[in-house]
Amino acid sequence: MVVYFDRYVRRHLNALRLARWGVPTCADHPGPIVVYCNHPAWWDAAIVILLAGRLFPRRESHAPFDARMLAKYAVFARMGAFAVDLDSARGAAQFLRASRRILAAPDRMIWITAQGRFADVRARPLGLRAGIGRLPEIAPDALFVPLALEYAFWDERGGEAFAAFGTPVPGTALLALSRPERLARMEADLTATLDALSADVVSREAERFTPLASGAKGVGGVYDLWRRLRAILGGRRFEPAHRQKGDPVP
Repeated sequence: MVVYFDRYVRRHLNALRLARWGVPTCADHPGPIVVYCNHPAWWDAAIVILLAGRLFPRRESHAPFDARMLAKYAVFARMGAFAVDLDSARGAAQFLRASRRILAAPDRMIWITAQGRFADVRARPLGLRAGIGRLPEIAPDALFVPLALEYAFWDERGGEAFAAFGTPVPGTALLALSRPERLARMEADLTATLDALSADVVSREAERFTPLASGAKGVGGVYDLWRRLRAILGGRRFEPAHRQKGDPVP
């Protein structure tokens, strides 16, 4: 499925870019890992699957999924998704029970869209769900890592997906805080990671990122065919990208 979503992203987006400062360094952590992120778009599930496969290939990944959506997209259950009823107290108990079982193994990790709903990347406060703050209580040996996700259009026809991992925090450090303080700390860490990523996205400087996937450049169709013929007739190499390396940012 990682191969499938890699092709899917390449077909429908221009690129998936990872901030150079936001490359995770915790893959070899001896215990489980919890990655919690914002939830700006439908694309988040595909991007998370790619990030898990590319950056944490030796770990078994899981993710809570809205029960109604999992019934509609059952394929995600085969990739580690587990159903949670987001609108009930029973759903919170489901989430904690499944998380306890998953995080009992040191080679596993959970990826959580911690807002529990789609939210604009610029919205503040983030409003993380309280359940994320309970996880250090059931997995104090876990490492908690904020992940910022954002999407934008740069110079090409397709959109760009951006990601950056923040500074990991041991579960024991979070457990030393009260529940309200713990949730506030996790939200502040994710907010800071989002703000730093947004600054890089606004810069439109590709050099600030490492490309994890790159889609087809150019407009396609008859227009690009005409551009290709012009390049051939002029003895030039055809470059489909709208902006070439070294061109000024418009």
